[in-house]
Formats: sequence, C-alpha cells, structure tokens
Amino acid sequence: MKTPYGRTTRRGFLKRTVGTTAAGMLAGMTGPLWAKPIGANGDIRIAVVGLNSHGTGDHLNKYLKMPGVRVVALCDPDRGVLARSVKRVGKANPKVRTYTDIRKLLAEKDVDAISGATPNHWHALSTVWACQAGKHVCVEKPVSHNIWEGRKMVEAAAKYDRMVQADLDKRSSVALGKAVDYIQSGTLGKILLVHSWVYKRRGSMGKVGAAGGVVPASVDYDLWCGPAPKGPLPRKKLHYDWHWQWDTGNGEIGNNGPHHLDACRWAMGEKGLPTSVISFGGRYGYDDDGQTPNTHITLFEYASAPILFEVRGLPRKTGSKLMDVYNATSRKGMKLLRDHNSGSPNNGEIVVCENGYVDMEKLTVFDRQGKAVKRFSGSGPNAKENFIKALRSGKQSDLKTTMLNGHLSTSLCHMGNISYRVGKTATIEQVNDVIGKDAQVLDAVERTRAHLAANGVELKTAGLTLGAKLAMDPAKEQFTGQFAKAANALVKRKYRKPFVVPEKV
Repeated sequence: MKTPYGRTTRRGFLKRTVGTTAAGMLAGMTGPLWAKPIGANGDIRIAVVGLNSHGTGDHLNKYLKMPGVRVVALCDPDRGVLARSVKRVGKANPKVRTYTDIRKLLAEKDVDAISGATPNHWHALSTVWACQAGKHVCVEKPVSHNIWEGRKMVEAAAKYDRMVQADLDKRSSVALGKAVDYIQSGTLGKILLVHSWVYKRRGSMGKVGAAGGVVPASVDYDLWCGPAPKGPLPRKKLHYDWHWQWDTGNGEIGNNGPHHLDACRWAMGEKGLPTSVISFGGRYGYDDDGQTPNTHITLFEYASAPILFEVRGLPRKTGSKLMDVYNATSRKGMKLLRDHNSGSPNNGEIVVCENGYVDMEKLTVFDRQGKAVKRFSGSGPNAKENFIKALRSGKQSDLKTTMLNGHLSTSLCHMGNISYRVGKTATIEQVNDVIGKDAQVLDAVERTRAHLAANGVELKTAGLTLGAKLAMDPAKEQFTGQFAKAANALVKRKYRKPFVVPEKV
C-alpha cells in the first residue's frame, strides 16, 4: 500500500529507518513526488519538531496564527516539553498528536511539512528523513552540524523535489533587500570589507563531575542524543547549554552567526564558500564545561572582499549589565560606529565601500564622514510565512532562503570553528604577527584585547587560541594545504547507529 506521496506505509517507514538507513525507501522511483501545490484546496498540515524554547516561542506560535495552516502534530523527546506545547496549541487544535520519536511522526500520511527547531546535531538527519518521507521542511539555523551533512541536505531536497527552507530570516526583509540592491548598484563604489558581529551576554554553564549531569526523567535520552555520542550528560543542564559543546552545538558563531553571515554573502553577491579562513579567540571569564569560544574573531577571504566576524559573550566590563559598543576603523580611516546602551544583544553587519558604508541592521547608508544619507524601509512576510507561501504556490522561487544558501552560509560558521579547533595556544604578539598584517584585522585584535581587559582578562597572561589559516576548495567543499588532514577530519562527524545521515540520500 502507498501513501498519497508515493511512499511506503508507516510500518514500512519505521522498519527502514530503524533497521537500515532511510535512503532506500524510494529506490526505483522517478519523477516529481507531488503533482500539485499542497494546501491549494485546504489547510496545510504542519508538524513542529523540537519544541523547547525557539520551537514553541517562534515556530509553533507563528503557525498557530496563520489562516489555512493547521498544526497537527508535535514532536520532542522531552515529554514535559510536549505537554507544555500541547497546552499552547489549546483550542486551535485539541486533537493535535504528540510524538517523542520523529520516525513515527514522519510515517504519518496527514503531515505535509515539518518545521524543526531541534538541537543542531539533529537538523540534518531530520531534514533528510523528512524529504525521503515526502515532507517539506523549514529547518532552523544553523541548518547543519557540519559542512558535509549540509551538502547532503541540499542533495535530499533536490532528489525528492521537496521545499526545504533554511530559517535564516534576514532574506525575508523587504527593507534589507533594498539595501542589498543599493550596495550592488555600485553607488558607494566597490565593497572593501564586510564587518559582522554578535555581542550577546552568555553566562557560565557550570561544571559537573565525572558522573555527569542528571537527565530529566521526562526525557528519552537515547532519542535526544540521536546522531551524537550517548554517554553521561556532560553538563549540568540538558537543554540549551548543548550549544557550547562540540558534539551537539557550534558555539555562538553557529548559533547566531548564520543569520548575519547569510546577510553578508547576500550583500556581496557571493555564491559559494570563501577561499580561506583564519580565526582566534578563547573561552574567558569563567571555568565551566563549555568547549566553544565566547570570544571569537574570524576572517573569511573572498576574491571580492573579506568578511570579518566577531563574537563577544562577556559584558562591556566587569560588573556591567551593558553589552559593548561596536566601534571600529576601516582601512581608509572611516569610523564605523554602532552605539549601544543596553544589556540586550548588539548584533549587526556593516558593508564598507569606497565612498561610505551601509549599516544593514539600521538599514542606513552613511557617507565617509559618518553622516546618514539614506534609509530603507518596507515590511513583508516573515520566514515562516514565506515557507507557507512556497508550499501553496509550488514554486521553489518563493523560498526566500533556499537550502543551498542556508548550507553555504552555515558552512562559513563551520569553517571558523574548524580553524579554531585545529589551532594552537599563542600569545597576543603571535596573533598580531599572523593575523594582524591588515590594519582592519589588527584593529579587531586590539579591540578584543581591550574588551577582555575591561573584564579582567589580560591576554599577555591568559593566552588565546590562534586558529590555523585554512585554504578551502569551494567546489569540493574540502580544505587543502598544510592543515588539510586535521581540518577535513572535522568536515564530517561520526554518527551513532541507527541515527546516521546516509552517504547517498
């Protein structure tokens, strides 16, 4: 018996995904898997997967407010989180079904699409399995946990003709689109450099002993771990703090960086990966179980212009509730200032051109003297609304951020992390020698030193990690050169059976 998508039955899907890889489900099938846009004559039926924090606060809440969209299923390995989300759905759909195992959800024929906000290590496998099961996908940032599996997601979307939207929401902004058009018109001259930053306060995640933390009784820990290693919980808190450990997360550059780096690529018109990357930083201000840097500066080299990306997780200074001001100087002496008098995150992108710059967060053009000369405005559908629009129209062009763009922008984050992870301990002087030859990068080094000093961290004694300068082959999505072996070992992860992203999707 076949489902309306030409798929196997629920029992068949479960058998294949549990016993082997899901890749063989559609062997021998050819042609498009859906003959007309879904939802054209009725509601689009959505399942939200991964409901703690962003899954409920953003994904679920947005779909519940959309006419013609019905949330029919919820999935999370934490039954406590599921119960809270069922209450949130409430009267909108009292018959909403719940699942702890995504495989059982994907075998259901009355689900048109999934919208996923799982931890990072589940993004790729849930997307590939969903495509194979005939479902469309909206996948949260970062779309992947590593470079290799991001490419597998692109292949799965194409092979099964699925709508797969990367939930990087900046391309949904009408005003930002106008700013990009203005930059690419050449009115300000050639792009010289793109600065981007995420200054967001992060506290200590604490430490646990060898026995590990306590997994909540409401959690199916085997399903929560999925593709990642399963062992004692390596931190105090199961939820959210997984961002700061490599087996499950990608640090702040992977957490918020994809939004901003996607905007950078968009503004530059870049269609692929940079040719090289180098980074430096460390984890400062507390001693905890975190592995990812809370201070991290990365330089990406494109043929057209470089991108400089900065992460800060400490406040403006010790004891302050404020986050830092962004205050840099361009190669040609332009002052780049983003004032900030708040404890809220200070994030953004500035595109520096020959005759001025564009602050893409403030949607404002500044001349060389720092005077605002033009502003952009305009509202439009958000990322979830764009996803639903594409499902209704059946047009891939209606997806504001395709899986390919999501993969490429997320891969920049992975490249920065890989440079850091194959790096070595260095002094501030050694960092200056290697990474500070460009005046703008040297400026970033000095600003970072001053920021850490204001938080009681002296780099002359604390030291830092100087990442390897890695050359990238953009076509093959593999590193080349001196550090290639160590770097390419981190392009892909080892998977825990049966939660394996297949070589052939």
